[in-house]
Amino acid sequence: MRNISQTLLVTALILTPFIVKKEQIHAQNSIQQKLDKADSRIRDIYQRNTFRTFGFSADWQSDSSGYLTHNSSKGRARFDIIHGKKTFLKPHEQNLEKNNKPKYKSADGKKEFYYNKRNLFLKNLENNQSISITQKYSRENINFGNANWSPNSQHIFFTQIDHSKVRLRPMFVPGDPTYPEVRHTRFARVGGEIPSRKIGVYHVEENKVAWLPLPSPKEGFYLGQMEWAGNSNEILVEYLSRFRNKREFFLINIHNLEIKTIFSESDPAWVIASVNKNTGLEWVNNGKEFIVISEKDGWRHAYLISRDGKKETLLTSGKYDIIEKAKIDETNGWYYFYASPNDATQKYLYRVPLNGNGKLKKVTPENQLGHHKYHFSPNMKWAIHPVSTFDRPPLAKLVSIPEHKVIRVLEDNHKLVEKMKIFQKHPTEFMQLDIENGVMMDAWMIKPPNFDPSKKYPVFIYVYGEPHSQTVLNSWGTAQAQYHRAIAELGYIVVSIDNRGTPAPKGAAWRRSVYKSLGPLSTEEQAAGIKELARTRPYVDLSRVGIWGWSGGGSNTLNAMFRKPDVYHVGIAVVPKPQPHLYNAWFQEIYMETRETNPDGYHEASAINYAEGLKGNLLIIHGTGETNTHLQMVEGLVDRLIELGKPFDYFPYPNRDHQVRKGKGTVVHMRMHMIRYLLNNLKPGGV
Repeated sequence: MRNISQTLLVTALILTPFIVKKEQIHAQNSIQQKLDKADSRIRDIYQRNTFRTFGFSADWQSDSSGYLTHNSSKGRARFDIIHGKKTFLKPHEQNLEKNNKPKYKSADGKKEFYYNKRNLFLKNLENNQSISITQKYSRENINFGNANWSPNSQHIFFTQIDHSKVRLRPMFVPGDPTYPEVRHTRFARVGGEIPSRKIGVYHVEENKVAWLPLPSPKEGFYLGQMEWAGNSNEILVEYLSRFRNKREFFLINIHNLEIKTIFSESDPAWVIASVNKNTGLEWVNNGKEFIVISEKDGWRHAYLISRDGKKETLLTSGKYDIIEKAKIDETNGWYYFYASPNDATQKYLYRVPLNGNGKLKKVTPENQLGHHKYHFSPNMKWAIHPVSTFDRPPLAKLVSIPEHKVIRVLEDNHKLVEKMKIFQKHPTEFMQLDIENGVMMDAWMIKPPNFDPSKKYPVFIYVYGEPHSQTVLNSWGTAQAQYHRAIAELGYIVVSIDNRGTPAPKGAAWRRSVYKSLGPLSTEEQAAGIKELARTRPYVDLSRVGIWGWSGGGSNTLNAMFRKPDVYHVGIAVVPKPQPHLYNAWFQEIYMETRETNPDGYHEASAINYAEGLKGNLLIIHGTGETNTHLQMVEGLVDRLIELGKPFDYFPYPNRDHQVRKGKGTVVHMRMHMIRYLLNNLKPGGV
């Protein structure tokens, strides 16, 4: 027996290297096969546009009797509402439709303004003579813009933006690499000087400019909405503090320069975030009242306020958020907006009475999940209604309002729908992850085509996690869905989670929970979400977890790899900001103020300060031509990792900016580089 055992042992020792080598060759062949398959799919997505969708774009006629489509081979075509009859406009009609409201021409048709070499000029259309409006105020670093005629054609307001005190930073100019040229650009960094702003009013008859007396604090300010306030004597100005923790609406008389505050609000965190779709106000009742959106009661609601600011009516009462304003129907007394009170991943159309004496009414039918948009006719009786889900390309219909009766289908993307039946074997699963303490996070999951629930699969997480956007939306094209489907086909479960601090319609407290500290909370909650996912889905393999993200998601990827090294094993950080104090003032200061006012917050939020925690495989991708998330933010981290002796991978793309798109082959190369790194460092497939 001993001789037999010894013989078997010797045989095993002899054969083992050959077996191991054979397995290695098999694994390499398997990876190469997956790469070949992925390459074709990535080219389908980014080069061949195989998954391109077709939208439906049209302009409503002023009488609401029909709509005009664009880019027809015979010119613009008109479609009748009721019967859908198609007629082509005559050449002179097409010009009228295109040019009925010239942007720069005065209402009386006698004058127009135009820009030339950063300056603003006035042209008399009767004698064809021009005069300069701004030239005597002009300097190299001053720009003029946002010009707007008064209704009586006698005045023009405009903005002056002065960048002269904003620091210059050098940038390489692509060219001969042996003798690189350098250009200098203005970059307003956290805590530094930001551009100064002024509003001027040009009085045509007097040929002079008057400057509005806006408050001008030393730290600077921002401007939002600016427009003539329903007459030719007053200008409406939305005025925002530097940290966006206060905003005011001014009515400014252009003759005596008197300023009246008609609405003001403040918050210890911020009153508006980086998404501007709900800023500004809308006039109603012939300018006697206005509607403004505010979160002052803890939810994003619409308020009807008298012109003098003294009377206020809450239109959208309840514990839900307005996602986005839609349309005001004064004729029938309705305020339309988008919301989803019970599911932050959806977007539906709602309405409430304009007088504040009615209940919330859902216009979108109950059985239609997804993200809905409505392009209303002027009389509010019809709407072009595109809707999509994460798995279903956009479907555009013509519907009646408010009955929501479908008149006809305008675009159904049927070819792409058929393609998706081939490529998508499992529907994307939307879920909620309960991480205790009242925090319920939305998530989606894409499974591999040959998914077997009895096996364990690696998880690849797509993270953003910052206040600028959600990744978990039931909408076509969101969160780079096609790319993630290609990843899933390689044998990974792909997941995305929205932590607190993302702009989900879950109340102001949810969104402001990251005030003064972007990074730590999202890192904790993302890790808790993955553990909860594994607890409820036994096919999730916690020994094989990867994570990736772009920009703020790249920063969260670094924080995940550094702060939670036992949770995440592979990370791919694309254009991250590991030193947020070097980022631009406009974005970062909304949420974190400056290092002078918030030193502890900036230290905690900076991934570079936690680099010693890295254990897994990390790939950093950056463009060397970045004008926003500057390369120096990442190079500091590269130096720190080298100092710590940490192995990592770094791939710079020469002269590419934040989107890493420019240059032939760039998009496909970067996507394939990520896939290659993932396959080589996170074993795919169920086991």
